[in-house]
Amino acid sequence: MLAIRDLHVYYGGIHALRGIDIDVPDGKIISLIGANGAGKSTTLKSIMGLVPKAEGHVYWDDVDITSGKTKDIVGEGIILCPEGRRIFPDLTVDENIMCGAYLRKDKEEIEKDKEWVYSLFPRLKERTWQLGATLSGGEQQMLAVARALMSKPKLLMLDEPSLGLAPLVIKDIFTIIQKIAAEGVNIMLIEQNAKAALDISDYAYVMETGVITMAGPGKALLNDPRVQQAYLGE
Repeated sequence: MLAIRDLHVYYGGIHALRGIDIDVPDGKIISLIGANGAGKSTTLKSIMGLVPKAEGHVYWDDVDITSGKTKDIVGEGIILCPEGRRIFPDLTVDENIMCGAYLRKDKEEIEKDKEWVYSLFPRLKERTWQLGATLSGGEQQMLAVARALMSKPKLLMLDEPSLGLAPLVIKDIFTIIQKIAAEGVNIMLIEQNAKAALDISDYAYVMETGVITMAGPGKALLNDPRVQQAYLGE
């Protein structure tokens, strides 16, 4: 479905991505793990057209979208849920969620999807009237994912969904990610929490300083001594 080939990105004089290759096939949860500054978020931003690509290509269903504009990439069903939640603090939960459907015209389907989103996040349904700024960190992360789902993504890219959250909340978030995948939404997951990510991933990539250094099934990487030593503290 999504294929990245020999992708290079520069930030000023920094070679942030050094010829990476990544595949996100249909019906899979794919993770990209690595330390801070490895280039994980840059990968997602480059897919979305938010940072310029120096070399390489991004393909979506065999169509080259390397030079595509962000709004057109969103229109294709590729949706980024960014790091740091970035909800609208002065809008209610319901208003935030409806912002995700801004490109859509199918009113009946929008209402169905909103009910589906609230079924995934019952805590949000209890707070539809509440301002985004008054939610807890975990609730804000749930709201960010819920808003992204209202765009009806074919591929949902999640950037550090567990960042700064308590362990119990992290468990809830990853359970919901699996439920979303089970509903037919393809997932690309960027995470520093390697254990949680690899545990639910069909396939995963390890990135270090802009280079893919390892790749394989999530469970296999989870049991790899090199990954355990570098990312799991074992």
